[in-house]
Amino acid sequence: MDKVPITVRGFAALEQELKRRQQEERPRIIQAISEARALGDLSENAEYHAAKEAQSLNEGRVLELESLISRAEIIDVAKLSGSKIKFGATVKLVDEDTEEEKTYQIVGEPEADVHSGRVSITSPIARALIGKAVGDTVEVSTPGGGKSYEVVGVRFGA
Repeated sequence: MDKVPITVRGFAALEQELKRRQQEERPRIIQAISEARALGDLSENAEYHAAKEAQSLNEGRVLELESLISRAEIIDVAKLSGSKIKFGATVKLVDEDTEEEKTYQIVGEPEADVHSGRVSITSPIARALIGKAVGDTVEVSTPGGGKSYEVVGVRFGA
């Protein structure tokens, strides 16, 4: 199985979600199943079927989280440095067409959230940025067409 690179913060979030799903969601769902069972005929019991589906989804996510945690390669971004872009770097870019500034941190897939400025190491923009430095121009293929960015800042740390 392949290792999954992840930041310390991302790993903590996975552990927290796993704990919540095991210690809060699982007992709540079991209770809901028990209460629905007490209502009688299970073949036409919507509450029972909804609770069983919730249980299936929760247990699937628990298995997924356990797998991610076991394969995690935790990288402490605070200990990284350098001028070249690599995993964990926070990169400031300027769109060469619109002059709009964007800032992204390159993180592991499980913790990526583009709306929060965290892009997956496997995303097209992260792959284009890896190995670049301040002053470099990066061409990125996006669903809306090609974009050109200039790297104006690279930093490491939380």
